[in-house]
Amino acid sequence: MPRIPAKIIAALVSVAMLSLSAATPAHAAGPAYFEFTDTNGYPRFVFQLTDQAKIAHARRILSGEETQRIHVHGRILKRTVAYNPRWSYHLQPETIDFFEMAIEVCDSSMQYLEDHLDEAGGAFLPGGHWCPWSSRLVREVPVS
Repeated sequence: MPRIPAKIIAALVSVAMLSLSAATPAHAAGPAYFEFTDTNGYPRFVFQLTDQAKIAHARRILSGEETQRIHVHGRILKRTVAYNPRWSYHLQPETIDFFEMAIEVCDSSMQYLEDHLDEAGGAFLPGGHWCPWSSRLVREVPVS
């Protein structure tokens, strides 16, 4: 039986490992849900994160380890989702991130956005980008 050189075996193993890691998405651990508030502590808004780095960032905010990029921003979608039934809109998970400072044109309270949802995406919150300056994470929502 012919012997396969060690370099070829190592290359085959490397290719196999790369294909396995490429087949497993970064968010394979599943989504996480977080709740934030705005100006006075109520109302509350729940959003979903699927990116593991952003989930870790949100958890660092809640633990107090992250003190700079602590406000939530992302693109709104004008429809209700099961995990955030109070509102007629939600944040598109893949667009969500955290910020320290943002321009005024994307700022709005939750209730004002709800009351003017038909105007969102035009002069009000251009492109549907929402960055509530007073957003403050309050908890991770347990998945049931």
